Amino acid sequence: MLAALSSRKRPLAIGGAIVAFFIWWQFAAPDTLRVPLKRLEALAYDLRLNLSLPEPTVDRRIVIIDIDEKSLQEVGHWPWPRHIIAQLVDRLAAQGVAIIGFDIVFPEAERNSAENIIEVLRREPATEEQRTLIRSLQQRLDRFDNNLRFADALRGRDVVLGYVYDFREDTPVGLLPAPPPIKNLDAARQALTNTATNFTANIPSLQQATPYGGFFSLLTDRDGIIRRAPMLARIGDHIYPSLSVEILRLFQLVDEIEVHTALIGERQVIEGITIGQLTIPTDSAARAVVPYRGGWGSFSYISATDVLNARADNERLEGAIALIGTTAHGLFDLRSTPVQSIYPGVEVHANLIAGALDQRFASRPEWANGVEFIATLALGLLIALLQPLLTPLRLILGSLFLSFALITFNFLIWQQMHFILEMALPLLMLFTVSTFNLAYGFLHEARARRELKGMFGQYIPPQLVQEMSDHPEASYGFEGELREMTVMFSDIRNFTAISETLPAGQLKQLLNRFFSPMTRIIFEQHGTIDKYVGDMIMAFWGAPMHNEQHARHAVQAGLEMLRQAVQLDQQFQQEGLPALHIGIGINSGPMNVGDMGSEYRRAYTVLGDAVNQGSRLEALTKFYGVSMLIGEATYLQLQGAIPCREIDRVRVKGKREAVRIYEPLDLEQPAGKVAYQQLEEYALALQAYRRMAWQEAHTIFCRLEGRASHPLYQLYAQRCAHYRDHPPASDWDGVYQHRQKGGGA
Repeated sequence: MLAALSSRKRPLAIGGAIVAFFIWWQFAAPDTLRVPLKRLEALAYDLRLNLSLPEPTVDRRIVIIDIDEKSLQEVGHWPWPRHIIAQLVDRLAAQGVAIIGFDIVFPEAERNSAENIIEVLRREPATEEQRTLIRSLQQRLDRFDNNLRFADALRGRDVVLGYVYDFREDTPVGLLPAPPPIKNLDAARQALTNTATNFTANIPSLQQATPYGGFFSLLTDRDGIIRRAPMLARIGDHIYPSLSVEILRLFQLVDEIEVHTALIGERQVIEGITIGQLTIPTDSAARAVVPYRGGWGSFSYISATDVLNARADNERLEGAIALIGTTAHGLFDLRSTPVQSIYPGVEVHANLIAGALDQRFASRPEWANGVEFIATLALGLLIALLQPLLTPLRLILGSLFLSFALITFNFLIWQQMHFILEMALPLLMLFTVSTFNLAYGFLHEARARRELKGMFGQYIPPQLVQEMSDHPEASYGFEGELREMTVMFSDIRNFTAISETLPAGQLKQLLNRFFSPMTRIIFEQHGTIDKYVGDMIMAFWGAPMHNEQHARHAVQAGLEMLRQAVQLDQQFQQEGLPALHIGIGINSGPMNVGDMGSEYRRAYTVLGDAVNQGSRLEALTKFYGVSMLIGEATYLQLQGAIPCREIDRVRVKGKREAVRIYEPLDLEQPAGKVAYQQLEEYALALQAYRRMAWQEAHTIFCRLEGRASHPLYQLYAQRCAHYRDHPPASDWDGVYQHRQKGGGA
């Protein structure tokens, strides 16, 4: 269809097709195909975020109580005894923090130290003193229960415990807090369809000591980076808040969380949540874009050991929201974010709280898809229609201007309105269409014609060169490419002996007389000459022009070359020249074709395993006493158009897989007619040979040899006699192993 368009309309059509593809890719492609696009958009988002970060400052409203390396060195390895955690809570409350939030979960009860002592005492020989001590410890177990000590520290204080949820099929651990009242609960349940199936929460004695709890699960994007965080989660039939949302609810002194939903088609989707006077915009899965303030250290950090040892500055803690988390490397709460590849997970929650307090959330509104579709379509049509009409310089300048305008508009929407609009795909579309038009304008017309004539004039018939020049829009394989093709190798038998009997001038004359008609035949059958090497001709079909009948044309060329060789042999013998016989090997399959070589010398040639197989087939013609052999792939592509007989199943040197090889029969020659008449009987002999009926096969091959003497019949008769006396293994598969490239066992 493109070939029928004029050269002026063709770039318009291709540009329009490119635009259509990008629009389909952005708005209609399956999710699996949109993964690379989502990666590009994520990178564009990260770049935009980092370029628009404010000047580095420390937000003192939120203090992170850091279980850092210093704390682990002074207090001991994690987990710390619960009485130390209780002491930490007491210290923070005494210094006037507003709210304490734990980015830590306590899913297991700590063993009572008194019970440990009792267990050790009971393993020793019993004495009265020992029994008295055990009774005394049993009566005072509560005094040694660190879990109760921690629970007592939580009671009556504004402390939010953390927990995690996931989607594994496993047994939940711990006790969830009571879910807070949710306004518009039924709609929220319908919208949050991705229900968590498992959770790891705090032991009941701790969670029952405080009514507050929130999950601190952070879900990453496909590239492992945290850009969004869930604000709500559905666990079972209840809706639970995140750690940051629960802290904000407590900070705002409100009981209820309002969920904003909208009906899109027949489906409820979440648009955001409101906590008192604060609104957090979310996507349909109740995830908010994390409003990062900057890199690690955007909030005040105080080492937990400094709080425990009364070394913390009281002014930094009074009235602040305290988040207890960890930055110690061994505790595995360091995440990847757009602003920093190693970033404390607890600081992600701090950013969410600060963003809500400042009402500084970016969001992607529901109408974004519609705006992006219209903008992408308008931009695509503009560049597809106008760029082919521009000169290369104006095209480049125009593309740069449009790219700058697109980026500027996107940044303004981001900074002024806090809306997230996609940017990577329009830029990629603009780049692709511009690059195509530049390539088309610079290379297509003049250069294509020059290269076609210069490149292929020595390989293919002049009429094909002219046809290719008239249609330069087609692909002719300058660059290396993989195609399904057919290759031919033709060689003069005993050429070394012939060359030794003739003077150099006469030998050159003989080769010229041989190559000229053979080349003409190859050209007539739409073949391409690869090279002449001594007495060998290498040709291929299927390139530079595509040829669906490449196998048939190659075999027809081979048959005509054999006929021509017979005529030349008769002429040479009349002139007293040596006899002339040729062997031809033909094989089909995937081949690499293109302009290959060095900066000093190049050639349009084919490479690949199928090419090597064709060369080996030519060498095997001597072994089987036939003039032409073709591979199994070539035979299958003939589809019975040319009669053939199967010669053997072979495994040539360097190959593991066995292939069937065939001999095309020329019914215009006496030998071909005789072989064709004997095909049925020959097939019976071959079947008997492969089912290891050696005597039956030997008899038939001998009978065929008696009727028409042929080296092939003699070869199989000898094999049958050998196997009759020396049977092969029981798993013999009928394959003959050639250990030499030119045949031979």
